[in-house]
Order: sequence, then structure tokens, then C-alpha cells
Amino acid sequence: MESLDIVFGIQLTSGNGLSAHADRLTTVGASERSGRVVLCDMKIAPYGSWVSPISAAALAAESGGLGHYGYGIAVGEAVYFTRSDPADGGRVTLQRWDGTGEPLEMTPGHYVRSAINEYGGGAWAVAEDPGAGVWIVYSDWPSYDLHVIEPGGVSRLLAPGGLLRYGSLSIDVARHQVVAVREDHRGEGEAVNTVVALCLDGDNTDGGRVLQAGADFYANPVVSRDGRLAWVEWDFPNMPWDSTRMMVAPLDEPSQSVLVSSGGDESVCCPDWSPDGGLFYLSDINGFWNLTHWGGHWAEVICDMPFDFCLPRWQPNPAPFSVIDDRHVACAWLDDGWGRLGLLTLEDDAWRMTPVVLPGQPGGLTIDISGDGSTTCALVQHDDRPAELLRLRWADGQLTETSIVFADGGITLPVGFVSRPQAITYDGDFGPVHAWWYPPANPDFCAPDGELPPVQVWTHGGPTAFAAPVYDLAVQFWTTRGIGIVDVNYCGSGGYGRAYRDRLKGNWGIADVSDCASAVATLASRGLADATRASIRGGSAGGYTTLACLVFTDVFAAGISLYGIGDLETMVTDTHKYESRYLDTLVAPYPKGRQIYLARSPIHHLEGLNCPMLIMQGADDKVVPPSQAREMANAVKSKGLPVELIVFDGEGHGFRKAESIITAEQAALAFLGRVHCFTPAE
Repeated sequence: MESLDIVFGIQLTSGNGLSAHADRLTTVGASERSGRVVLCDMKIAPYGSWVSPISAAALAAESGGLGHYGYGIAVGEAVYFTRSDPADGGRVTLQRWDGTGEPLEMTPGHYVRSAINEYGGGAWAVAEDPGAGVWIVYSDWPSYDLHVIEPGGVSRLLAPGGLLRYGSLSIDVARHQVVAVREDHRGEGEAVNTVVALCLDGDNTDGGRVLQAGADFYANPVVSRDGRLAWVEWDFPNMPWDSTRMMVAPLDEPSQSVLVSSGGDESVCCPDWSPDGGLFYLSDINGFWNLTHWGGHWAEVICDMPFDFCLPRWQPNPAPFSVIDDRHVACAWLDDGWGRLGLLTLEDDAWRMTPVVLPGQPGGLTIDISGDGSTTCALVQHDDRPAELLRLRWADGQLTETSIVFADGGITLPVGFVSRPQAITYDGDFGPVHAWWYPPANPDFCAPDGELPPVQVWTHGGPTAFAAPVYDLAVQFWTTRGIGIVDVNYCGSGGYGRAYRDRLKGNWGIADVSDCASAVATLASRGLADATRASIRGGSAGGYTTLACLVFTDVFAAGISLYGIGDLETMVTDTHKYESRYLDTLVAPYPKGRQIYLARSPIHHLEGLNCPMLIMQGADDKVVPPSQAREMANAVKSKGLPVELIVFDGEGHGFRKAESIITAEQAALAFLGRVHCFTPAE
């Protein structure tokens, strides 16, 4: 870890996890104060100084698990899924659960992760070969080698990596091959993306047989039983949520491709074949990503609902729905940000949606579906406890069995310590804005009369990402200390339809900034937070919004940028292929619109900055160059403002190591304590 200009002299300390707190069963008496119940035996202490049951070390231990890699595949009685371990450098492992006992790791000594498009995705695949057993294929990081585990358990190299990267893996057992997206870095200039077939019995040193080439990008190649290949492709300057093409071609004549669906301003994604040879996928032709079916002649939206059935596809993971049979599809969608589960059924030539409630599960969930056949995997993220991976079994259009495959372990807070998300919507300059408010929650403490809590505005990445209303220990780390969090789904965010995403086109650095600044005014007007003690925090694209808010508004008293973008021009001239034209739509075509880039780059407008900053960056980041963090820190320092820069060796675009997470959160807590004039209990 490299450290530069630690102005405030933070002493980093490590706690030992969860402190002893018992859930309260009764109260002696209560009174209303600032809209909350105050127990008579509470200690009175300023917001931010409350004793929390969550240490930074406990937070680091919880930072992996299921929520970051959310899908599973069922094969027979077994379920395969991935989880990460921050204590092992964030290593992602493939696990197998056979219906009894604890899951078994299938990939010891390997890090299951792909690197296509830098963000990876589709890093593993599992398929049953009738009469033979189960095939497993996975990508290892950072070698980029593909490995195969044969039926019987023999593990070997399937294809060398190096300058070839593979992802979006799918096993075609009938033809004894793996189809994949290959990213070729062997030539000069940008990498070349293709769809390839790799022989399960070969050494594949040639990189496989090219099935499709010519488009700038590919995703999700899948093979039908009768030997047809379906895939998604798109070209610059589009991102996969802007405009894509759904294609189909016979495997034995891959050049005879058929355009299934593309409406120009239509994003299609996630193909999956039904047993009868029909193709299901998602299309936003009607404004939201809805289930669509192609039977060989025309495409039809079979579930026209004003809800998104997926989020923007940064990673080409398997389809987020489950084709049970020709007449039934299990799926999940977002209804005003809340997750819902349903079953689509074909009746009398019409598809009908039936909502499904999981046994023992309250509303307000976020649900990710995966798999096919009569068994579906569902990653369920709650708003009051850690996530669970479930196995769902279906028969005759009914949910017949629900089993817990794996539950994220670690800390489940007593009820009084859990700050549950409250949906808020407010008017922004560009239309209604959605956000989640997490008020301070700690049954042992209350603040002095008249004090309102400090508030952190969180700005997610993407900027198409979605802030979900789920139990996140990173949120509870702050709320149990008496600091409110407002997680803003500013315009451009996923989960609210195409029109909401498109509001950010040409307006990045303007509309998102306005939406985040307005969140503070909204909370203050409702008496929920102290507008004079507002900070803002974000990573990646959210880091850019954070920096832009600091230099283009006077709303915030402090800012925390994690691998944030300070110079938009550098993001065009010094970034990877996948995002090299992304800003054409978010900002303006470059270089024609260069003046707009300069006008919206925080690093060129530090005259508007008047508050302290904490900047944290991974030294190995290939998405946002570390030079941006150093340039921003030096520029802030030259202005005479307090600035802290922490650069983490061995970290990329996001922090995965336990020691990095601990340092980052302790630094952020001490930083805000100095700015907002409270003393953290630690």
C-alpha cells in the first residue's frame, strides 16, 4: 500500500469483529425524538460517536460471499455456485453443494474469474453429459487459462490464456465443445473479440475455431439442442444497454446468420433456448427489459410490463431467468426497486404471469434467477439479513420445494441495529429521482436534543448500476454509528426503464450531480439529516459524480472518492476497449466535443472545491488509471485544501483484499470524524 499526504494524521486500528449486544425484548419506556423511538436506558452521544457492533475487520470479512457473484447452476441434485473470500485476497472459488452438508470447493488453488472487457463475466460453466457425468469449465485469473474438470474429477488445462482471454462460457456437451467469447490481445491496437468453439478433448493452443467475427463485441453464445448458435453482438459507440443485435446461425454454417431482433434503439440480451427450439431473451423495445420469444419467424414480447427483468449487462453472465420447459419460465423483476418473483405460463396461446411468494420470505427482496429445467437457482438478498442462495423445484407450473443451498455467514445484526431501506422519490431538475434512505439505528444510543445526523450521499458506479435495497454491512457500519446513508439511483441508473437511463445521455456531470445534490436538500426539508454535515462518496463512475458534486456545487462538506474519474478526457485517450467510446453518448463524441470534456472534468475546475477530500485508488486499476488519483490529490494539495491519498498495491478496480477494506473504512471513518467534528468510538 502506498500512502501520500496523510494530512489529518489518521491512526488506523483494527477491531475484533462483532461486539456483544443482545437484542432487546422489552422497553421500560419511550418518547418520540426526531421521529424515532428513544429507549429510556439509551446513552446520549453525538451522531457518529456511537459504539457500533460492526468493526472494519468484521466488514472486511463480510465483503465477499454471494452478493457479488450472484448465480448458481443446478445439475441433478447438485448446485454449483461461486463465492469470494477477502481473507484469501478476494479469491473467487467454485463450490458444489450436493443437497447435504457443506459445499465443497471444486477449484482449490485457482481464482475463478474472467477478464474479457476488463469486467469479466461468464467465468465458469457446468453441464451434464448423460451417461458420462458432469463437465466443468472455468477461467483462471490472472493467467487467463481455461481449465476443465472432466466427469470423474480429472482436472486439466483446456486452453492456454496469456494474450487470449475467454468468458461468457457455455458447454455444448452434444458436440463435445465449449463456446465462448474470446478476446484476442495478440495483435497491435485494440483487442479483437470473436465467438469461438473449443474442443473439450483438445489442447486448443490455437485459440479455438472462430464461429463469429466482425462485430466489436459479443456476449452470451448458447447452443440449442438441434445445433443452432444464438448470441448478442454490438458495435461502437454503443454499450450493451444502448443498441444490440440478437443473432442466430447454424453451427455447421455459422456464416448463415439470421438477425432475430434489433430495433436500432433496442437493447436485447440474455438468450436461452427452450427444449422445443424456441429462443427466449430480454428486449427493451417497449421501454423496459421484458421477456421476449422467437419461434423461428418473428419475435414477440410475451410479458409486456413496465418493469425491468434485468439490469444493464456489464458482465455476460447466464440469463437472469429460468426456462423450466416449453410452457413455463421462472423470472424476477424490479417493481419500483423492489424485487419480485413470478412464473410465466403459456395457456391457450397466451403467456400469463403469476406472482410467486417464497415460503417464509417477506416482501422487499432482490432476487436473481438462473438455471434451466425443473430446478432453478435464486439468489435472494434481504433487507434485514445476509443473502441466501436457494434451490427452487417446479412441477406442473407450481413451486414444490425450496431449499437453502448456502447462506452468507457472519454477522446478522439484532433487529434494533438494522437500518432498513426506506424508498424516497423526489423531484429533480430532470424528473423524479429514486433513492434509498438508511437512517441511523442503534438501540443503545440517541443523539442530544436538537441534533440531526450527518448524512453520506452514496453514488453508485456504472453510471448505469442500481443501488438495491438490500442488507449491506457497509451501510450498517455507518448507520449503527449514527450516520445516515442516502443511496441515490440518479438518472442513468438501471432498474427503472430505458427512459430513466437515457436521461443521462449527454448529461453526465450535470443531471447526476443535480440529483445527488437534491438528495441532501430533500432530507433536510423533511427533518431527517443535517445539510451542513453532508458528505458524498462514490467509486468509479460514482467517483466521478462525487468529484463533480464537490467542484460544481457547494452542498457537501467532504468527499470520498474511490478510484474515481477526475479527467474525462483521459477516460477516452487512456482506457480499455470496452469503455473507449462509452462517453460518446454520456458526454459527447470525442474529439469533436473536447471542450465539453474539459468543462465537465473536475480536475480542471478546482476553483469550485472548498472542502477536504479522501481519495483511494488501486495501483493496478486498468479501468481508471491510478495517475488520475495522483493528479487530483496533487491539484487539491496545491490549492491548500486538506487531502488524503491512499493507493493500494495489488488492487485493481475495486478493493478485494481484507486489509485494503479495513484500511479504507477506518480511514473514511476517521476522515469524517475530523470533518464533522465527532470522535469515533474506536
